[in-house]
Amino acid sequence: MSTPDTPILAAGCVLWRPALSGHGIEVALVHRPKYDDWSHPKGKRKRGESAEACALREVREETGRRCALGPVLPTVRYTVDGRPKEVAYWSARALDGAFTPSREVDLLLWLPPAAARTRLTQPRDRELLDAAVTATTG
Repeated sequence: MSTPDTPILAAGCVLWRPALSGHGIEVALVHRPKYDDWSHPKGKRKRGESAEACALREVREETGRRCALGPVLPTVRYTVDGRPKEVAYWSARALDGAFTPSREVDLLLWLPPAAARTRLTQPRDRELLDAAVTATTG
């Protein structure tokens, strides 16, 4: 049973692919019309679901892509409607698949890290992006 102090558990990824130009990487950002924000793919864990399984599922649901989990990134903690939320993140390389807009996510952008950093709505997502770029490119 959850209480107001029980954290909402979620997971997601900073999803990346080699840049089409052949130089560097591009990062996937999703637009959520409900919040009118740009963020990394993430979502709440289902009962009994591991953080890793949740991250893979959420990336697939929100971007249409399968991915390979890479380095663990810092867990992000914040409050939603007065309740703590903890989101476990990984850097993840995009594999096959195709994006289909939905009510939850209507747009997907692939951007170089600098442009992605500017587009992200939340400062905490920018810090996560920085950690992912460091983990991915060394």
